[in-house]
Amino acid sequence: MIDIGLSKMALIGAVALIVIGPEKLPRVARTVGTLLGKAQRYVSDVKAEVNRSMELDELKKMKDTVENAARDVQQSVQTSASEFERDWAEATDTAYAPLQEPPSVVPAYRHPGKNWRLKRGSTPQWYKARSGVRTKAQSGAARVARYRPQKFQ
Repeated sequence: MIDIGLSKMALIGAVALIVIGPEKLPRVARTVGTLLGKAQRYVSDVKAEVNRSMELDELKKMKDTVENAARDVQQSVQTSASEFERDWAEATDTAYAPLQEPPSVVPAYRHPGKNWRLKRGSTPQWYKARSGVRTKAQSGAARVARYRPQKFQ
């Protein structure tokens, strides 16, 4: 900020001591210090505001360039899409020229015959029967009765 050496500070202090007097010097120094602090804060606020405005200008410029690029891309996409549609229309008109009328016969609805409640596994039934895989639910009492040893008669 201000380039003041040690000798100049001592000279200013001596002059202030003579002019103001030793009784009022601490109060004046305190007041000068608070005023210098306020000035420094004001200068830093001004610098911050200037930096913010510069960044805002840069962001606006960047936003404008991005918007221009987006517009250019949108125009190029629209032109290529319209050219593609035109080419597609020409190609389909020439390819389907003999077939002007679509077929008027609409097939009748036929139920697919699927039963979604039935599980359709890929393991064959003979394999399940041979390996002892249970295919039907059975209560505990029925299972006990099934495997109960039979009395010989």
